[in-house]
Amino acid sequence: MPARQDGGAPRGGAPRVVWTVSESDPRTVSARSAAADLIKEGRVPHLVWHPGTGEIVQLLPATRAARLLGDPVSREGRLCVQIAVIGQSRVPFTGAPLIGVDAIVRWLDGWNVARRWPAGPPLPSPQSYHSLRARKDWARGGHFGASQVPLTERPDPGAIDIRRVTGPDTPVAPLPKPRAPIPDAVGTRLIPRPARGGDPAPLPASEPVTVGPSAMSN
Repeated sequence: MPARQDGGAPRGGAPRVVWTVSESDPRTVSARSAAADLIKEGRVPHLVWHPGTGEIVQLLPATRAARLLGDPVSREGRLCVQIAVIGQSRVPFTGAPLIGVDAIVRWLDGWNVARRWPAGPPLPSPQSYHSLRARKDWARGGHFGASQVPLTERPDPGAIDIRRVTGPDTPVAPLPKPRAPIPDAVGTRLIPRPARGGDPAPLPASEPVTVGPSAMSN
């Protein structure tokens, strides 16, 4: 299900991925239906993933900016992969089965996204509205919750267990402190990375499709 419009060319910097949630009920919403809604709204991520079924829909190649977070952060980094997980920030998606997460993280490994969370574990919602969103953490690249992205005001993905996403060896930084609120005045198939010397040859080019985790592991 390819989107017709992306966010433009990346501007360079450390590669990163941002985990968001759709704020929809995973018992009634599929990845494909959520992807169709996001296209209509012009808020296009790279991937839409349903962790309960393993359904993954890719809308954009990793080498183009997505449109879910908005400018300028969507274009920061050699790539800034944006993943919309079917779920709700008040119920962290890592508390349920994560079918397909290993395939997604291995794909991100192939794009040199480090398995680290520079800003630490995302805060729970609604405290996450007041996350620090520090530029120095963002500049390091790696994995982030949407609530940790500079210039955004999103609360998701909630207090997810980062080790269930990037593995048991993921270093866990101290839980970040929320910033003080400002007072009122008087935020498929996955497209393989290009082959380099010593890398396996890329798969033949094809339209992005909805796939299950078994197909992605090939």
